Amino acid sequence: MTSSLTLNPVTENKVDTCHEIMYPQGEFWSDEPPLETYQHLQQIIILLKSLQWLWQDKQDYFCAGNLTIYYSPNQKKSEYFRGPDFFVVLNTTNDETRKSWVVWEEGGKYPNVIVEILSDSTAKFDRDGKKAIYQDIFRTPDYFWFDPFTLEFQGFTLISGTYQPIKANEKGWLYSEQLELYLGLHEGKLRYFTPNGELVATPEESAMEERQQAQIERQQKELAKQQAQIERQQKELALQEIAQLKEKLKQLGINLDEII
Repeated sequence: MTSSLTLNPVTENKVDTCHEIMYPQGEFWSDEPPLETYQHLQQIIILLKSLQWLWQDKQDYFCAGNLTIYYSPNQKKSEYFRGPDFFVVLNTTNDETRKSWVVWEEGGKYPNVIVEILSDSTAKFDRDGKKAIYQDIFRTPDYFWFDPFTLEFQGFTLISGTYQPIKANEKGWLYSEQLELYLGLHEGKLRYFTPNGELVATPEESAMEERQQAQIERQQKELAKQQAQIERQQKELALQEIAQLKEKLKQLGINLDEII
């Protein structure tokens, strides 16, 4: 959805001194514009938090939203860099103190998965320009885009150097070999699903589910307690009725205990 600052490289015989600023080593700050709508923010947060929750025991990955990726060792303001709405890098350190993702400082690693959240102002470039960059320069294996308003959702996987559409399953979900998860729609949001078809929950959803489960268990215990009390009362009532019957029979000269 977002488009990071993209300026044309300096043309021959033209030097824009305002933009010929080298970035100091180790000071590559993210330079992304604000997200366009609250729906875009919500979607990125869901992708980020649910994956982090699912992989809470993993430390060999990094995921981020709306963070700049620098990929030129001689980075200048006039050179290209990209800011995916959401991306995942595998087989790296899960260091959340990163100010940006600097490819040459990360062993040459590019994202394994990128998701762009479409908007009116960036949709065409996300479908064409960014797709070409992610295919030809980043070589990112899995690329997805999603429109939070129209619910347009497509995914591509890199095969022999070219993005090929990912075939949807019967539920319309697209499988990411990199994440080993499906991506698909759930209540108007792009969500992850396990290979078994289970929705990958956010921490808040998991907490709510735990509270609901605890409430159900409390209700079941209370019901079992009430059932046991009813059974005791029924047993006591039955004993009382037997005692009353014996008493009546005694009055008639019949000793039920002797008969039994």
